[in-house]
Amino acid sequence: MKKSNILRSFLMVILISAFCLSSFAQEPKKPVIVSTPKFKPPITKTYLGKYFGTTATISAAEGKQLITTLLKITDDKNNAYKISSYQFAYIRKGFTEDEATGKVSPQSDMVADRFSATPLPAIWQTNIEETLHTGEQLYFFDVIVLDKEGRLFFSTELKITIE
Repeated sequence: MKKSNILRSFLMVILISAFCLSSFAQEPKKPVIVSTPKFKPPITKTYLGKYFGTTATISAAEGKQLITTLLKITDDKNNAYKISSYQFAYIRKGFTEDEATGKVSPQSDMVADRFSATPLPAIWQTNIEETLHTGEQLYFFDVIVLDKEGRLFFSTELKITIE
């Protein structure tokens, strides 16, 4: 046999092998779509002591005691939920004096932070206990809780006004 016939035969074997191998290739699998049931979070309430709901009005003395208590989340069946995080804002009232005229006018400012543990840290408790007075607000908002299956959802906010 000639070299050209051997080369031709060799190339034919390679082409036929390549064609046969491609015909045995796997077909791509279609993706499996699994539908998960839509999560409907339970209706929960945010408690601080005995107060819950969107607004409460209390005295300054009661507010000083209340700030040291645990923030709790429960639903209508009294199931407790773990808090993932929450934001707390302390809206303070004060006065400012105009240096030129000597006129005193009311002023307010807000300090806030995100927390993942309850009750508030000791430094926050101490600062609020020392300065809390009429007209100020304690505001718990963006309360994120976990259910038993690890799903996150929002609970209600709680705004406490000091009278």
